[in-house]
Parts: sequence; structure tokens; C-alpha cells
Amino acid sequence: MEITKIVITGGPCAGKTTAMSWIQNAFTQQGYTVLFIGETATEFIRGGVAPWTCGSNVEYQKCQMRLQLEKERLFDQAARTMKAEKILIVCDRGLLDNKAYMTEAEFAEVLKDIGSNEVELRDNYDAVFHLNSAAKGAEEFYTTANNAARTEDIQTARELDDKIIAAWTGHPHLRVIDNATEFSVKMHRLLQEISSFLGAPAPYEGIRKFLIDMPDLDYLSTLPNCVRVEIIQTYLKSPNGGEFRIRQRGKDGHYIYFQKKKRVLEDGRSVSIERRLSPSEYLKLLMEADTSVKQIRKTRYCLTYGNVYFEIDVFPFWTKKAMLKCPVRDEENQPLLLPDFINVQEEVTDNPAYMNAALAARK
Repeated sequence: MEITKIVITGGPCAGKTTAMSWIQNAFTQQGYTVLFIGETATEFIRGGVAPWTCGSNVEYQKCQMRLQLEKERLFDQAARTMKAEKILIVCDRGLLDNKAYMTEAEFAEVLKDIGSNEVELRDNYDAVFHLNSAAKGAEEFYTTANNAARTEDIQTARELDDKIIAAWTGHPHLRVIDNATEFSVKMHRLLQEISSFLGAPAPYEGIRKFLIDMPDLDYLSTLPNCVRVEIIQTYLKSPNGGEFRIRQRGKDGHYIYFQKKKRVLEDGRSVSIERRLSPSEYLKLLMEADTSVKQIRKTRYCLTYGNVYFEIDVFPFWTKKAMLKCPVRDEENQPLLLPDFINVQEEVTDNPAYMNAALAARK
């Protein structure tokens, strides 16, 4: 059984409700059993439980986070009883959305109350897809009429959209779907992003890579939309060809673990399948490490800038340069807007010497 859990999030009036219908139709046709976990905040507010009806916002958030955790646990439990090969669990907002509605102190108090940490909550999902609010680029379509729990004006909606993106920044697979196209195309772009993540060979998407001057790491650490992540990547023996590796990812003693298998199709396109590992599975697979190559250790700075999700990798064996990566679609002809504090040395997108596997094989 293959169970994948994703989050569909976004600012107010972003199109999430419509997106759920599109996802249901598209992925049912692809053989998935699709399960939906409704937005907990909307359920609570419509039922009379809200930050302004509870004793305080933090008390409300404790209740909301506990209910959301329980709903997700039960959906996962139910999914494992189903006679289906492929199950897609779609969360209408995830646990980290709630961070956008709290101060740092309130968020810390809630984490303590539920006995968890930010890395565990954020990376509990396989992928996160953020739909920009209509208040950012499609203002004429912004409305509060279709959701009784929505009260934000356009400026507040924009600010909230940014806070939600910042809350999810640091996730290993975050994609932002903006309003640069008409709404139906926006929905198609979302489906393409999800398909690509699930392993469908999607020629429309690639990764551009740049060697850059070593950025000011102290400055990066001050940005609200930038999150530091520690990564250890180990390559395993792969008797059937392709690439097989495992990864430890997190920070400050809190880590999660992934396995990734990559193979190349006959037409040259690549397909990657990634799944979450338990700590015991990760330790067991470490015993199968390919000792002919080194582990890759790096500090990654995940940065959202101009609706693009950038990753800046800082390696211990480089002192004057780092690597910047970002996803692009082949049909996009607009110039890529890089952060203004980044100085590019050269683009290395098609240079095999700068692939992680090549860096691991360095002498």
C-alpha cells in the first residue's frame, strides 16, 4: 500500500475549495483512492468555537491543533484498512497553517501543550502546495462571500498569505502557485505540480541551479521567510541501476528521514519516488551505504522570494561559494527573478559535476 499525505493551503480566497474538486476528479482517474480532511478552523468557527469566543487565542489554538492532529491520525488509521494500492490523503490546510495566526510565544506554548516540535509538524506531510490569495494579483476576484469564516480585507489577506508561506518555508517540497494565469490554468498548474511529486514524468518542470557567492548567513537568519535545515545524505548500493539514497533532515536535534529512488526513462526523462522512513528504517538502510562515495552534509536555507521557493545549499568544503536551486516550468519564458542579495557566479543546471551524486564522489 502506498499512502501519500499532502497539504493544499493558501491565503484567503485562493481557490482551495475548487482545487479539491479538481484533485478528486484527476487523481481518481489515475487510480488513487482520494481522501479529504476538511479545514479544522472553518469547522470550529462555524460551530461557534473561535479565538474571540474562547478564553484567549492561544487556548483556541490548543484546541484546534489537538483536533487537527486527531483527525489526521484517524484518517491515516482508516486508510491503512482500505483495500487500495494507492491512497492520496489531501489536507485542507495543515498544522503549520495555524502558526500564521499566532505570535512566536503563543506558538511555543501550543507546541509544549501538544508535546511536539515545529520540524515534526511541518515535515509530517509529504508535500505542501500553496495557492496564492486572489488578493495578490487577482484582486477583482477577491471576496469573503463564499466563506462565513473569512473576514479579511484585501491588505490583511495579502499579509496573511505571506505569513502562511513563511510558516511552511523549510518543508522539503513546498510549491507556490501564483495568480499569473487565469484561474482554470492555475488549477491545471496545481495538478501538474502534484502529478510531478507523485512520480509522473513531467517534462514541464525542472530545477535550475546556480553557483553563487557565499551569502551573508547571518542576514539570511534574520529573514522571516527563510528557514535553516541541516541535511545528511547517504548514497546506497543500487544493484538495479539508477540512484538510491536516504536523507536525514531537520535542525536542533529534531529530524525526519526520507528514502529516494531515481531512475531514467527511455526517453531521457527521470522519475523520482520518495517516501518517509521511520528512525529504525533509516538506521537499517545506513548499513547498506555505498562506501565508495562520501556522505553529503550541508546546511540548506529555504527561502520564499517572489512566489518562488529557493534553496541555498552551503557545503562544508566550500568557503567562497554556495549553490542556489529553484523549480521552473519549461513553458515559462519570463526571466527568473533571483533575490537581490544573491550574486551569481554561473549557472550549472546542466553541469553533471554539480549534481549531489558527483559531489559525493569527489576525491
